[in-house]
Parts: sequence; structure tokens; C-alpha cells
Amino acid sequence: MVDKPSTTYVVSVFEKPHWRTVLTTKDKQKAFNMAKEIGDKVRIQEITPKPKKR
Repeated sequence: MVDKPSTTYVVSVFEKPHWRTVLTTKDKQKAFNMAKEIGDKVRIQEITPKPKKR
């Protein structure tokens, strides 16, 4: 059985002098809604782990 790696979305906001993580979710739409709600200085990162080689 081969599991497909799932993508995780990380929503971060810039608060001087660092980026602060606000939300971590597997739901893309939820991540974009949160970013839109926050407004400026927001980034969304997509993290997809690579499958392990055997």
C-alpha cells in the first residue's frame, strides 16, 4: 500500500523582526481564507513531503 504524501499549508504573518506562524492546515481553502482575513504581510507556504525510497 502506497500512501500519497499530503500537502500541508502554513499561513504566516510578518511581525518584526520575524515571521510568525498563525495557522497550519491541510485544507487549502481554509489557508487562503485566513490569509485574506489577515490582510497585509502574509505568506502561505505549501509543504509536501517527498515519498521515501525503499
